[in-house]
Amino acid sequence: MGAQPTRAHVIDREIAGYAIDSRLVAPGDLFFALSPEDYERHCFTATSFGDAHQFIPQAFERGAVAAVGRAARVRGDESLLAFGDRLLLVDDVIEGLQKLAAHVLATWGQPVVAITGSAGKTTTKDLTAHVLSLAGKQVLKTRKNFNNELGLPLSILQMESAGHQPDQYQVAVLEMGMSVPGEIARLCRIAPPDIGVVLLVAPAHLEFFGSIDAIAAGKAQLVEGIKPGGTAILNADDERVAAMRARHDGPVLFFGIEKRADVSASQIESAGLGLLRFRLRTPRGEAAAELPLPGRHNLMNALAAAAVATCFEIEPEEIAGALAQATVSKMRGEVIKFTAGFTLIDDSYNSNPRSLESMVRALAEGGAGARRRIVVAGEMLELGPTGAALHREAGRAIARAGIDLLWGVRGLAREIIEGARAAGMSAAATRFFESADEAAAALVDEAREGDVILVKGSRGVQTDRIVEALRERYDF
Repeated sequence: MGAQPTRAHVIDREIAGYAIDSRLVAPGDLFFALSPEDYERHCFTATSFGDAHQFIPQAFERGAVAAVGRAARVRGDESLLAFGDRLLLVDDVIEGLQKLAAHVLATWGQPVVAITGSAGKTTTKDLTAHVLSLAGKQVLKTRKNFNNELGLPLSILQMESAGHQPDQYQVAVLEMGMSVPGEIARLCRIAPPDIGVVLLVAPAHLEFFGSIDAIAAGKAQLVEGIKPGGTAILNADDERVAAMRARHDGPVLFFGIEKRADVSASQIESAGLGLLRFRLRTPRGEAAAELPLPGRHNLMNALAAAAVATCFEIEPEEIAGALAQATVSKMRGEVIKFTAGFTLIDDSYNSNPRSLESMVRALAEGGAGARRRIVVAGEMLELGPTGAALHREAGRAIARAGIDLLWGVRGLAREIIEGARAAGMSAAATRFFESADEAAAALVDEAREGDVILVKGSRGVQTDRIVEALRERYDF
């Protein structure tokens, strides 16, 4: 890591884990003190950043074995002189963390599965890890949705944390996110994939990319980053993703429903909210399958996971058996049945126009017998100059889906309401709230027996507070 010479009593200590938050340091951890300069150099998009060097003393109080700091920041800081024999100084702390993770992964030398897409990454990562695990593989997977230039290395370093060793794992399933141009290429340098999965391209982070084609180019960097001889797994139903075939010289597996694909689903049947039955087809054969997750978008995620499993020569019957036991990722389509007689779909983790439309379609299809189908849609963030138009189009799509009640929450969600009204929804069936707390207060009184309610929104809008309000008021 380019550290300066340090005393033997530190060098001989075994590292128990890794932390970037001093409050989460455990005894034996190596603490990485991040600074605004590191964040800015790596193009993080927040508007302000703290300097963790000031928390180095607290990290040592909690038992850190050493701390990694930025040399230019540490030198001359008298408050840190007492810790000089336990400080590892580098030019770029984030790069140091990344190089360490890349070295651990390269030394380990087992298959890496990388997954990206404008939506569905975390669900697909969890489904893939689930299928591989039930097939007997020891799987390391991305923590939560730790998929950026900090989250990816921290996820990799799990294999050397909390008593774990790299030889305990046979495959890594890693999620790769993208907020700015070039980010996927940088992530692939940390974790070059043997198998690269691209789910879809949709309007997300347009504020930083400017166009859908620019987003597609960014996602295609994962395909370009696949190791020689590795396999690309591409969505046949998304023309921009399917076109990425030209960027890879090695094997390709396509998955899809509408277009011809190597891994596909037919005879698809909705067996109620949160359950799909279908015929799974892979190059190794066919099997009857079911998926206890809502919506065809999750079926596509399951097909991507099945394509990865096929690369590991897992039979379709075994894949189908694993999918039948799948559980939805928290806040990503969780179906909650309340004793008061209404049902909630909690999809409050994130939102963009494509994922909102997919969940509304799932509600329309799976909740056909509901007394009322209600959508509570939060503002969709980072859509740039086209944000208002995209929100209005989302409102028109919701109206066309036959939703009974539509509420918008915060900011540009007002345009969702305007679009729905322009498409024929009445003023009585639509409502706008300035905040998630206002919407929560109204929904706890509005919910009735027989209702099916979708709460969908970006984390920044805090639509999860609406879900929590229902949980606090009603038993489930």
